[in-house]
Amino acid sequence: MTGRTTRTPLRVGLVGYGLAGSVFHAPLIAATEGLALDTVVTSNPERQEQARAEFPDIRLAASPDELFDRADDLDLIVVASPNKTHVTLATTALKAGLPVVVDKPIAGTAAEARALASLAEEHSLLLSVFQNRRWDNDFLTLRKLLAEGELGDVWRFESRFERWRPQPKGGWRESGDPAEIGGLLYDLGSHVVDQALALFGPAASVYAESDIRRPGAEADDDTFIAITHTNGVRSHLYVSATTAQLGPRFRVLGSKAGYVKYGLDPQEADLRDGKRPGPGWGEEPESLYGRVGAGESPLTGGGRPEPTVPGDYPAYYAAVAAALRDGAPNPVTALEAAAALDVLEAARRSARDGVTVTL
Repeated sequence: MTGRTTRTPLRVGLVGYGLAGSVFHAPLIAATEGLALDTVVTSNPERQEQARAEFPDIRLAASPDELFDRADDLDLIVVASPNKTHVTLATTALKAGLPVVVDKPIAGTAAEARALASLAEEHSLLLSVFQNRRWDNDFLTLRKLLAEGELGDVWRFESRFERWRPQPKGGWRESGDPAEIGGLLYDLGSHVVDQALALFGPAASVYAESDIRRPGAEADDDTFIAITHTNGVRSHLYVSATTAQLGPRFRVLGSKAGYVKYGLDPQEADLRDGKRPGPGWGEEPESLYGRVGAGESPLTGGGRPEPTVPGDYPAYYAAVAAALRDGAPNPVTALEAAAALDVLEAARRSARDGVTVTL
């Protein structure tokens, strides 16, 4: 891994200051010891003004080319621009000798992700993918339960990332143009598939149903993915903008007990509201704890409350800093992202052709 040998902060160039850049990356970079947000790239005057107001000491650039012209002044590039730009920008950064963090999805295809991984390896550079929801509170709690054997052998993992947005918002994320890599399959689907693979290992087969439900919508807004893992666990994953009644975020069924958790991790909402990591970050009230038990619905008192492990998005960039400084493990590799893209591509084919795809 590369990086300056002194202990001065590593200088970070952030490309993009929309939702991903302004809400997630910039605040988390600024909160990470050993990292310094040096430059924000955005051509939008309002976003430039917003970035300057939030981080008065940063430099601004109107284009990625301006950033790469100063490659020697930087130690890490973060790509938080629209999906269709991820591969090109990551390739340019790596060829410029800079480690890279890329927001999910790293690419539109698994082949592109593996090509980027090879390029990073060729240049001995860090290439990491921002899969922040590995640090959601429910995911960390489930990992703890699995490590402690509380559920026994897991048979089925149900994960829902559901919203009620009956009117499309527009923008590239909802575009029907394949070049935009929009739609929920590649947006929220990137999260739920990554979580399933991180918990239960490789996929053996994939079945999916994907629909465009809302009038005027162009990309999938209601998608279901079923994964059969090589170890026999079945993951049932739901991503939707059309869910009038939200289901549990997780329902995990094992040979000894199940775990049911409602509600979203609070970190995204807190970041959107301008809150920043500090004491009490990622904690949630006892009233939102999930429940562990067997034989009765958690909504009628079944099982026991399971204290939720605090969410910890700051851990991602702390791990990136440690990887660059000390050669610690990459928190999310491009090859892991490629494995998730294998599943997403299989899901798209399954939904289109009405078949189960074997990997």
